[in-house]
Amino acid sequence: MSARRLQMEEMLLNLGPAKGKDFSTVIGPMLVTLDELKPYEVPCKENHTGKAWSLGMKCMVNGIQVSQGNLSDMDWTFAEIIERCSYGVNLFPGDVIGSGTVGTGCFLELNGTGKLNNPDYKEQWLQEGDVVEMEIDGLGKLTNTIIKDETDFSILKLKKV
Repeated sequence: MSARRLQMEEMLLNLGPAKGKDFSTVIGPMLVTLDELKPYEVPCKENHTGKAWSLGMKCMVNGIQVSQGNLSDMDWTFAEIIERCSYGVNLFPGDVIGSGTVGTGCFLELNGTGKLNNPDYKEQWLQEGDVVEMEIDGLGKLTNTIIKDETDFSILKLKKV
């Protein structure tokens, strides 16, 4: 899950997104070890180091596919991501490091491309009650229902002016 509106605020000076958002994170349905990914291993992209895997990914909202991609399309490997994350930071066992969104996995980008290609395109945003299913080959499917927070809290309202 992404917080694109908040990330846009952070990126005004091309410095972000610098922080993870712990208010909308999904993990699962399982975690695997490197040896379990061996059947999916492929060479990483030229001029990169580490491992890469061919794992098809797709996302459905209310039964309609909205995104698809492959983990092997990532430019940076997890080895490179972990190396970058560790600069000036203590990493500990159990820390979770995300790799970002699948190339077609964000409604901000999907809506922008949709409008660019078709002026009559109807924007889509997640709504309360939507059922989001994310599936990765060999790893399974994670299903969540979007619920509305009972408060009107907004981290953007806390921004110093």
